[in-house]
Amino acid sequence: MSTPLTLRTIHHPDGRPVLSARGEIDMSNLPEFRAALAAAVTGSGPIVVDLTAVDYLDSGAINALFVHAEHLHLICNRVLLPALRISGLTELATVEAPDAP
Repeated sequence: MSTPLTLRTIHHPDGRPVLSARGEIDMSNLPEFRAALAAAVTGSGPIVVDLTAVDYLDSGAINALFVHAEHLHLICNRVLLPALRISGLTELATVEAPDAP
């Protein structure tokens, strides 16, 4: 059984949207994740997507991130970092993993 997905969008003091996700992102909740991403991308400026509390993301979730890659500053955990590297997303978006060695 997957961990339920919780999404929350706030605005950083500098005005950038920050989308925080918690749980697992898979085909069961992909429409909600895509909608939250689309709503956060309000212009040409960057958005922060905090994935540090995400335990799993499937290829559909990675694809949803690719759609907005040029606008993304991703913060992820070390579990997700290999998948983001292999997919090539780290070449298109700013990605940081504070807990990575």
